[in-house]
Amino acid sequence: MATVKPRRKTAPKTSKTAKAANATAAVDRPVKLGNPRMGWASDAIAEVTRKCNFKYMALVPGASYRGFHDSIVNYLGNDNPQMLICLHEEHSVAIADGYARVSDEPMAVAIHTNVGLLHASMAIFCAFEGRAPMVMFGANGPIDANIRRPWIDWIHTTKDHAGLIRNFVKWDDEPQSAQAAIESVLRGNQIARSQPRGPVYICLDAGLQEEALPRGVKIPDTDRYQPAPPPAATRATVRKAIAAIKKAKLPVMLLGRGDRSQAAWDNRVKLAEALGCAVLSNLRAGSMFPTEHPSHVLPPCVRPPQENKDMINSADLIFNLGWADLGGFLRLCTGNSQTQDPVDAEIINVSLQQYLHNGWNMDYQSLPAVDINVLADPDTFVQQMLDELGVKGKPTGKPRLKPAVKRIRHWTKGGAAKAKPRQAAPMLGQDFHLTMSNFVCGDPKISLCHISTGFPGTAARWSSPLDFSGNDSGGGVGAGPGQSVGCALAYRDKGQIPVTMLGDGDYSMGVNALWTASRMRIPLLVVVMNNRSYFNDEAHQHHVADVRGRAPENRWIGLRIDDPAPDVCKFAEAQGFQTEGPVKSGKDLAAALERGRKVVAGGGRYCIDAWIEPEDALERRRSDGGRGDQKK
Repeated sequence: MATVKPRRKTAPKTSKTAKAANATAAVDRPVKLGNPRMGWASDAIAEVTRKCNFKYMALVPGASYRGFHDSIVNYLGNDNPQMLICLHEEHSVAIADGYARVSDEPMAVAIHTNVGLLHASMAIFCAFEGRAPMVMFGANGPIDANIRRPWIDWIHTTKDHAGLIRNFVKWDDEPQSAQAAIESVLRGNQIARSQPRGPVYICLDAGLQEEALPRGVKIPDTDRYQPAPPPAATRATVRKAIAAIKKAKLPVMLLGRGDRSQAAWDNRVKLAEALGCAVLSNLRAGSMFPTEHPSHVLPPCVRPPQENKDMINSADLIFNLGWADLGGFLRLCTGNSQTQDPVDAEIINVSLQQYLHNGWNMDYQSLPAVDINVLADPDTFVQQMLDELGVKGKPTGKPRLKPAVKRIRHWTKGGAAKAKPRQAAPMLGQDFHLTMSNFVCGDPKISLCHISTGFPGTAARWSSPLDFSGNDSGGGVGAGPGQSVGCALAYRDKGQIPVTMLGDGDYSMGVNALWTASRMRIPLLVVVMNNRSYFNDEAHQHHVADVRGRAPENRWIGLRIDDPAPDVCKFAEAQGFQTEGPVKSGKDLAAALERGRKVVAGGGRYCIDAWIEPEDALERRRSDGGRGDQKK
């Protein structure tokens, strides 16, 4: 009888992405775990946190939540969630913010008592403005004064922790028993994930965390505590909107913030193709629609250039899906002195944002005049319209454009779209951005975490929902590095190579957030657009001096980051990055980017210091939106 030799078992090939994920998972592995039993109140809180499926928890450690910390490590094994240690509370929240922008999923965050919360508050504000879901665990006390340590426990006990941030979170709680804490986590997870999404804050009593778990405490099945489907519109409203768009001669679809999924992306494209609309996307919101698609007739923008204004003023219908500050945008387009009646076109406005407006901050923006007001989730409404129209399958790339839309010359045929970066030094802002565009948009494996100020819409050649995560919505200073690390983590988990563009001011304020990328083995390519100035303010100071008849030549005083210029590379090297620079020409930047790509594709981290000449302050002022210009 013939002998059959056993086949040699070969290990399956591991992708670079899986290797990078495994590298993160290998960090900070506990020892001597054994088979831990749930015995403390903080164990129960950790268990329900795991059941809510938070993959990561960003934190700066603190004694106020030492019981919870121990449960994450010695009860859960520092897995699901895995701790991402940070050097500042702002970075912890910013990382969760960036992660949510790419994944549409919340990360957990742990914040040390009132002092940590004060540190984190700016980043929480930015996350709220960006509608980023996250569940933040704070800590207080001990509430029982009898067990407080002298001095430190007293100053770190606050009667209303969440009062510091209540105006910019969706919900908060301070449970007083293990059973109440379990419900609080379930509720917080549900609220954070529900549209419109946002951060929630659960404050845990330090004394409660360290109490023995009462008998009979149960952790329920989280399947029964999931968020409801996003709010939808009535069928009558869907039909009314479809009829209005079909009747219009030049309908313009405005795309702002939306889900990052491929299905949501495809649905937007299918709807635009079916209705023949012109499409305009918001550059700050990230990649929401293929920008070179025939329907996307003009380049994406934040503040509208003249050609965008002309199209808006010619439109007889505006269909808004999540555009931030619709009223203000239309006012910029028309130049009208009042926001309430900015255009003659019929307006369909689809938004849930009024659910989060509370009057503390003016993030509700100007009040637009609308004809069909749809209180529904924009992506859900798009699906409803497709169902009503009977549109199925994949996008075709061949829309049935209305004649007026066809007559608009597509932006890719214009001179700005064909511009090429100069190769010689000195490098101007346009050279930097075009070089970055050629690098990022020419490779489907690269995803962009953040763009620097001045990035033109003609450089935004998006072809995938993962191409660009969108910029910070709160205007927070120093937020970019932390948010980029969070984006990079989510992009890494999706198999992408993460790249971020940061201004030198933003970078310098938050640079130690990059340490977490090194510590947790998160690949990231950082490119710093370095003009050695807080140049946005130079534009403002130029404007004020010009209006007042004073010397605009003095605009730089108190604003230049120079003499000496901070060493961008040494900052990054201190965080564990490989570096290069300063590079001072488009040619050298392109070569540096290729070297950086190889490092990051292999799981490493790389930072490039790109020196550019300061822009024209007058041009920056003109693109600022005209604050004060109406009075001039």
